[in-house]
Amino acid sequence: MQRRDFLKKTFLASTALTVGGISKKSISATFKNQLNKPGYIPKRKYGKTDTMLSIIGFGGIVVTDTEQPEANRYVSEAYERGVNYFDVAPSYGNAEIKLGPALEPYRKKVFLACKTGKRDYDSAKKEFENSLKILRTDYFDLYQLHAISDVEKDVKRAFADDGVMKLLLEEKKKGRIRHLGFSAHTHAAALEAMKLYNFDSVLFPVNFAGYLKGNFSPEVIEKTKEKGVAILALKMLARQRAAQDDPIRKQYPKCWYQPITDIEEAKLAMSFTLSQPVTSAIPPGDIRSFRLALDLADKIEPMDEEKLTKLKVLSSKLNPIFTNS
Repeated sequence: MQRRDFLKKTFLASTALTVGGISKKSISATFKNQLNKPGYIPKRKYGKTDTMLSIIGFGGIVVTDTEQPEANRYVSEAYERGVNYFDVAPSYGNAEIKLGPALEPYRKKVFLACKTGKRDYDSAKKEFENSLKILRTDYFDLYQLHAISDVEKDVKRAFADDGVMKLLLEEKKKGRIRHLGFSAHTHAAALEAMKLYNFDSVLFPVNFAGYLKGNFSPEVIEKTKEKGVAILALKMLARQRAAQDDPIRKQYPKCWYQPITDIEEAKLAMSFTLSQPVTSAIPPGDIRSFRLALDLADKIEPMDEEKLTKLKVLSSKLNPIFTNS
């Protein structure tokens, strides 16, 4: 057999073992290893720990600008259905104020993640203490650098001598932070941060249109797998960029993009994200999107060639919210 024929056959064999670049073996293991309990949201292992998180997380924006009884009801509903991962940030309007009382009855039974958008020690310290107070807790299960995008302004500033990372490491040593992570909106920032510290998790957009059309997230996903870092996914049910007067976006004022509202499309999008080595995914901050994800969570099947083909056709017509360009 000539060398070029051998290489061709080898290439074809290797591609047959993947679905859109995702290893079929990895997809199978991802679903096989999740904890399924009838009537409850499935759970997956958080990184290298023994902690199991619900594959659907509760984003704090869901309770932003709600009345307190309504916020209490949303949190109670989520908890009763098996959601044990809650994520919030000071920049989410009054979400912390609403989530604190709503989550208080369940605090010791859930995994609470918070963030800081500050990059220097002193201002981050104030924000950290304030979040603890408002959220009525004395520790965070996960605390994250919020929305790092620029390597110099965000990452390197955070790791400076008087940067926020100094505070986070101190608080982790004290036990007021159990795990450290970051959320990122660019490949460059995410890769640089993982180079400078062994974070426990990365909160990052893993979205079918961004991945298939915009090449957004494959590189970061590979790095997390290499380092054993847990992936918490954003934008699973984001469809595409949209103008403010877009009819769908207008119905979802908490979204800066067009969310997925079609059930079959949502199933495909969730299958794509949850076939990646993702621990949990946070839906858009609208209660309707959150409930849609909850209703579909235990019905999601692994990604296969048929689903991938449909998503490729769909993504070719969309304007992804994130691209790696």
